Amino acid sequence: MNSEQKREALVAWYKMLRQPEIRMDSEEQYDELLKAADEMECAGLINSSEWRVLVREAGVAFANSIQGVGGGT
Repeated sequence: MNSEQKREALVAWYKMLRQPEIRMDSEEQYDELLKAADEMECAGLINSSEWRVLVREAGVAFANSIQGVGGGT
């Protein structure tokens, strides 16, 4: 496992989490975050525990974003 590749992949993942691409809705962002986490795990950059953390964080962000839409905020 290359630690520099891992660091770069995680930086990109967290950037997408915090600053989704323009015109990317919450569902698209969630899908892209999961896809990126899957790709990092398949490439051996992260282990299954790290993958679960990323998936959990993506889920929380998605839940918060749709709660805001439905909650009138």
